Amino acid sequence: MADASPTEPTTSDRVVELRVHGVSGASADQVLNRPHVHQVAGDRSGGFFRPRPGYPDSTGTDGITLEAYRWSDLPSGTAVRTLSLVFLLPFMLCNVALWMRPANLSGKHLIVALCRVLALTLTMLYVLSIVGMAVDLIAWRCMGAPTCTAGRSWLSWLGGRPPGMRLGVAALIPVAAIGIVWWLGARPSHSFDAFRTGAIQETSVQQLSAVGQWDGTPVVGRLRSVHVAAAFATLDGSLLAAWDSQNESVVRAALAVATGAVLLACVVLLTRVRGMDQPSPVPRLEAVTRGLRTIACGLTILVIAYTLTSHEPWPRSRMLPGYSATVAWLFVSQTVLLVILAAVVIWKRGSGRRAGGQRLPRLRAMGAPVFVTIAAGLAVAFSAELVYRVADVLDRDGGHAAQEAFGPPLAYKWAIFGFFLAVLAALLVGALVTVATRRSRWRAARAIVAADFPHAPPKASARLRRVEQAVARARFTERLEPLTVVYAASAALGLATSLLGLLQLYPGDVFQRYVGVPESLVNFIIGAGSYAIGAILVGLVIGGIFAYRTAGFRRYVGVLWDLGTFWPRGAHPFAPPCYAERAVPELAKRITYLVDQGAGVLLAGHSHGSVLLAATLLQLPARVTDRVALLTYGSPLSRLYARLFPAYVDESSLREIGERVGWRWVNLWRDTDPIGGWMFAGRRPGDPETLTGPEAAVDRRLTDPQGVLPPPSDSVPPPILGHWPCEGQDEFTQAVRDLTARLRAQRRTTG
Repeated sequence: MADASPTEPTTSDRVVELRVHGVSGASADQVLNRPHVHQVAGDRSGGFFRPRPGYPDSTGTDGITLEAYRWSDLPSGTAVRTLSLVFLLPFMLCNVALWMRPANLSGKHLIVALCRVLALTLTMLYVLSIVGMAVDLIAWRCMGAPTCTAGRSWLSWLGGRPPGMRLGVAALIPVAAIGIVWWLGARPSHSFDAFRTGAIQETSVQQLSAVGQWDGTPVVGRLRSVHVAAAFATLDGSLLAAWDSQNESVVRAALAVATGAVLLACVVLLTRVRGMDQPSPVPRLEAVTRGLRTIACGLTILVIAYTLTSHEPWPRSRMLPGYSATVAWLFVSQTVLLVILAAVVIWKRGSGRRAGGQRLPRLRAMGAPVFVTIAAGLAVAFSAELVYRVADVLDRDGGHAAQEAFGPPLAYKWAIFGFFLAVLAALLVGALVTVATRRSRWRAARAIVAADFPHAPPKASARLRRVEQAVARARFTERLEPLTVVYAASAALGLATSLLGLLQLYPGDVFQRYVGVPESLVNFIIGAGSYAIGAILVGLVIGGIFAYRTAGFRRYVGVLWDLGTFWPRGAHPFAPPCYAERAVPELAKRITYLVDQGAGVLLAGHSHGSVLLAATLLQLPARVTDRVALLTYGSPLSRLYARLFPAYVDESSLREIGERVGWRWVNLWRDTDPIGGWMFAGRRPGDPETLTGPEAAVDRRLTDPQGVLPPPSDSVPPPILGHWPCEGQDEFTQAVRDLTARLRAQRRTTG
């Protein structure tokens, strides 16, 4: 980190207001609302900025020093990384699911082990999809048919060659695909070592503070070695399974045994949670994981060489022998693991059903199986879509004979059919939930607006209606639980139908025979589902591009990216890197430096910036937090994080944050905000007081909008701000003034 600028005041600064932005990716001058700023610490990816001295309005409320921490380039610094978030979305969701476990510590290691094994199946599926495209469709089917290679110079050079040569050359494509994710997972995005804090004070709950203290390098390195080994073993198994089992050779049997041993060793290592999670390098464990990876790489070389040079006969089959069964068994294995994970989570959730005397919400602690199922469903859908689109490219005629020649495995047909039904079920339930809750949401919205604007004239009725609509929509966030559960259950059912593919049952035949649905309709649904997956992929790519280039659009899609990349890579090593590994220690170091210089620090965090500040405060020593106050606005800590991550964010951790700062904490929230909310109590005007103690003074509600009629100086009414920052509002200024006064009073008390 860069040293402080020589122009920085030190002991003369009584209070520094350090602002941390949310997911919008605002620039430093926007966060500070000052046109002229300069960087005083950090670098281009994450840095601290202050208004340039000498310019008008270079200080904040009552002359305090303004400072901003800009971290938006950490999770999405380049367009390439933004697009990688799209294609690695299943890996990211699976990794996030690991951190959604229940708060009950007795089942932690079992849940972690299950999540990691499921993450390994996603890597294997990634390899199998590339194998299906390159080895099965191109090398085995197309290059073996003169009608397919005719006019395709990029394929005809291998056309008519022995099957072993075709498969061995085509296997280099999956090898290259494994190398790409290996390189992406191993590439250091930032040097985090310089931002490690020293001794960290222990917390009483040890929850959200774990994020900032996590050093992912040793754990991610071990996981990466295991996943790379399993990826190469999956490729080896696909090649070895294609040989005629009736003419088994000693060499091929030895290679198959070695491949199975590598896969078994990968699974065993992932289930040894305590060993894999050692925070510091363990020479023996590092040697085992790297040795396993080296063995797998060498084994792949031997298998490809054997495939290229062997003269043993190959079986005659329309598709690559053994490939369809391998895919189906992988889907069945995922289904079994998901069922076990759901059962374990429900069991552990039931044992800790009441926390603080209150019943847990329905989805709280159920995020792990739900998100892993969504990740698996997306991975299966993306893999099936890749194979389908390549089959369409190779299928010139589109006739029945061509479809038989290039038709994807039955497991993929069932997967796409299940994916389409899962999406359809989620949309149907979404529509039902919207209709069923509309009356209650609008009733509550009308009561809120009526209390906020009791004297609104009749000509403001249209504007009042828009405000009611904004409040009603914001309250829909609490209704998303049924949608995710229904989609996850439908996706899991779709994976389970892969067992029918092992029995060589076609979706059209099954539904026509047992349900009465025409086969043509089922085939139409499969085709529509394939194109729907393609449309989703295109939409994600376009969304990634707009999220990188358009700050306004990034506010909407950035919630998913920032939430996913906030958590360390504890399940899948190919997930996007965790930016909190730098941001939290960097904030801790900067805050400690400012306090050591004699300044009090007022931390102001918007949206996801408040999550970063919460994780930072929970690891700061008492001598620092005694000089710190906290201002949060639009914060998702209680509304989203406490629901999704109950083992890391709950009422006890929020109370500890308040105790750390001596309850010098103000939280601003709006009823029109669909993301942020209150911390302890959502009191509105006229509501009875339900809290006692210092936490009752934390939450302050903002009226939004500030009026429903145009002011005398304007021609339009004040905007509905929703989740937008509120630094320009009088309530924000008043909160800063109150917290600043309490900081100064605390310093006078302690001397």
